Amino acid sequence: MELETVSYLKFVFALLFVLGLIGGFAIIAKRAGLGNRGPIVRGKSKRLSIVETMSLDPKRRVVLIRRDDAEFLVLLGTNGEQIIESGLETEIVEPPAKDTRPTFIRALEQSKQAAG
Repeated sequence: MELETVSYLKFVFALLFVLGLIGGFAIIAKRAGLGNRGPIVRGKSKRLSIVETMSLDPKRRVVLIRRDDAEFLVLLGTNGEQIIESGLETEIVEPPAKDTRPTFIRALEQSKQAAG
């Protein structure tokens, strides 16, 4: 074998080794529940959304699903799914009104109030 052929074979084997490591770590991360992306919200007009997910073990996961004004707690596993609790009422919490005035003006008003 020539030296050039040996270099190419080393390159190919190193590439296969690295791709195997990446695939192995991806499988381990998926089994550990690290592949979870969290809540998926796509616009305000959607009636159905995933609020929260939690991995119980590598084969089971609990999902909190919101439909309209009700939430459902669902257990997902390899053998099927099961509704743990349904019809949970959601609390609609409105964020406090944000003061849109510039901070300089707010500071002046606060100093006027403090002065008297």
